[in-house]
Amino acid sequence: MYYTISEVSKKVHISPHTLRFYDKEGLLPFVERSASGVRMFKDADFESLFIIECLKKTGMSIKDIRTFIDWCSEGDKTIDQRLNMFREQQKRVTEQIAELQETLNVIKFKCWYYETAQATGTCAVHESLKPEDIPEDIRNLKGSIDKKYCLS
Repeated sequence: MYYTISEVSKKVHISPHTLRFYDKEGLLPFVERSASGVRMFKDADFESLFIIECLKKTGMSIKDIRTFIDWCSEGDKTIDQRLNMFREQQKRVTEQIAELQETLNVIKFKCWYYETAQATGTCAVHESLKPEDIPEDIRNLKGSIDKKYCLS
């Protein structure tokens, strides 16, 4: 069964404009065309689209994704390159997750900070809080934030 670009767009939540851009950039060499030049996607193409979107979400450039697609076209002789590329992306994503966790910790701390200030009507409340007045999880967040940013 074949799908139009509009049908594919709805199924994979990628705009037709983006799909056309991917095609123009050489990321969709597997997509067939009708005699009149209309793109015809097959069920098997969805996995490739999923991988392209996954790599894009990791911050990989279109150029590097195109290199990956080219390696796939070359077959088994590029397995090592593809594996190394995915290992590198795994490392990058792990680093991104750690950075986002740190950011989330700051946000959690600031939510507690302002919730406490809201409840008392002033931010000055924090000047009089003893460590035991601060919930342990927030105390731990505050300690790691202070240490990372040399605030204490």
